[in-house]
Amino acid sequence: MEGEHGEGQGGDGGRRRKKTIRRRQPGEGPSTTAPELPPVTPMEEEIAPAAGDNDEPVGPKKSELRSRLGWSVVRAIYDSLSDFQRRRLEGMGFGPFLRLEELAPDVALIQALKERWDPECHAFLFPWGHMIPTLEDVVRITGLRADSQAVTGITYTSYQEPVERLLGLEVRGERSSLVQRTALQASLGVANALHRMGESQAEYMARLTEDARAVLAEEEGEAADRDLRRFLTLVIGKLILGTRGDPVGYRCLPLLEDLSSVGSYAWGAALLAHLFDSMGTSSRETGVAGFFPLLQVWVYYHLPSLGRGSRRRQVTLIHDILDTIPFGHVRWTPYVGENDAAQPWVERGRPYFDRDIWLHCFNTVIPLHHRLVARTLGLHQAAVEFPTRQTPWERPSRSFRGIHQVTDWTVQVREQLDDWEQRGKEVVSEATSDEDYFRAYARRYGAQVYKGTRRPLDPKGRIASLEGILHSTIQKRDDLQAVVDQLLDRAQQMVGGTSSSREDPDRSVLEGQLASAELELRDAQVRMTTLEAEMAELRLRREAAEVTWWRVAAEEATWWRQEAEEATRLRTEAGDLRTQLGEERHRCEFLRSEMKGLERALALVGRSRSTASRSGISSGSAGHYLTGSSGRRRNEEEARRQERAPEGSETGPRVMAPPSPRPPEGTGESG
Repeated sequence: MEGEHGEGQGGDGGRRRKKTIRRRQPGEGPSTTAPELPPVTPMEEEIAPAAGDNDEPVGPKKSELRSRLGWSVVRAIYDSLSDFQRRRLEGMGFGPFLRLEELAPDVALIQALKERWDPECHAFLFPWGHMIPTLEDVVRITGLRADSQAVTGITYTSYQEPVERLLGLEVRGERSSLVQRTALQASLGVANALHRMGESQAEYMARLTEDARAVLAEEEGEAADRDLRRFLTLVIGKLILGTRGDPVGYRCLPLLEDLSSVGSYAWGAALLAHLFDSMGTSSRETGVAGFFPLLQVWVYYHLPSLGRGSRRRQVTLIHDILDTIPFGHVRWTPYVGENDAAQPWVERGRPYFDRDIWLHCFNTVIPLHHRLVARTLGLHQAAVEFPTRQTPWERPSRSFRGIHQVTDWTVQVREQLDDWEQRGKEVVSEATSDEDYFRAYARRYGAQVYKGTRRPLDPKGRIASLEGILHSTIQKRDDLQAVVDQLLDRAQQMVGGTSSSREDPDRSVLEGQLASAELELRDAQVRMTTLEAEMAELRLRREAAEVTWWRVAAEEATWWRQEAEEATRLRTEAGDLRTQLGEERHRCEFLRSEMKGLERALALVGRSRSTASRSGISSGSAGHYLTGSSGRRRNEEEARRQERAPEGSETGPRVMAPPSPRPPEGTGESG
């Protein structure tokens, strides 16, 4: 059975028809006809096995974005609200956001964008420079407000009391700003949002709408206020400030106590701050929290040549496409010529557009460096000091869960809040080209910019710098050509081919301007030719350097292999020498012990001689008797055997004649 998070995620390999974002007009009822296999805009991402076809590439390995709480659930609850509740939501500024059409998630595109995010300057890094979703992008795409009060206030260690008092829901004393969504969803009448077997999309939506309508209040009063707070908590906690997990964030609940002031907060700016904060997490995490469909539509506007390919494209393929998009295909000002009369929220937010400003979302306070993307204002990008991550305030953690302490962020980040209230700092640029910026950009980021497999090896970013300068020169040439064409048209209209320069002063001035413009145009063309030649030379030098590098690498590999073999041989010889050394040491120890034994024996022999000389025993007998302990034992045993031998035996004891008396001194024996 297909569950609610399986909605729109069938095994079609991503070949479903994509739908552009469109807002239903106020008063337009719910759609009664559902397109075949409609895509969905997920509220959050979840890691799930990716099942792809064999004939097409698969997206991020072993992962795909899926929706726990589908857009259809929120849409069904919104369609079931009474007319007066919808008017209240419209007055708060949530109407355009809630009327957005569904959008199929492009998993690989979102992941590729996240891998190009620079958390230090809070911007994407592309070969053509920085790019940032701005407040104007948020307002035009989502319809949420980006003006008036910042979304800030007090965060608490527990939201048990306001949840029970304002929403009428039971909380078990959890010290957290996150509460399970099942109870909140059930309180709005959508207790079971699972697709039933064989149920079409239209039947599914009709059932959810009917279930919600049976529970929600139909008249104004306390019950209707409670229902509206529950719905706003679901929309803000799961869509605008969405989390990766299942629970709903309740940080916004204190701002919903006074329903008359809810529309005065800049929820669009809070959405962008929350999204920026989520982008700064590890690139190993698949997807981002928050309303990530904003990134998809933003890319569709600014990089139209990227296309809306299969949802199951590989991330590496997206990197290759991003690295090979010509600089001239980037649309820096996609909203020029749009009719803002149909979007009053754009006019209200305009004082906050095009500025360096601090974005607020309770404990999340992040700078929007618009000066890095001055080209979105139709200006040349000046070389600026690239910002680094600065956190002049302390916050509990990147993902606040309210378990640290009660914090009043209006006091904690007073300086950044004053910046928002003063509408930030206007972005201006007096640069006449982008050359200096591209050179600084290449020096600062270098090979970090290039993640595609087909991008030329450019570790120092020199080729990218020259490409940017070339693009800037081409733009300048085109501008000059347009000026020349205008001057030529004016000259033909004014002089009619008859007046002389003396009779018509305007013609003289016009001819001077034309000559100057033509001179600048020729200079630009010469410069462009020079840059193209320099780029070609650099590419040739790069190719030659690569060949040389590979040759050197091969030689080094051969040398290292020989060295490794020699090292192995030396280790073997060293082992043999250690074995011989051990044997020699053992032999030396044995000889040393033998020498010590001989020394002891010699000492004993010396003592025995001195004793024998004193006792009258001949030194020869004493030496034979004391040559060693084993010799003594043999002599004793031989003596005992001779004593036990019978008479007449050759081995019996011998009778020794007494020694002859020694003659007195001075007398000799007679002959």
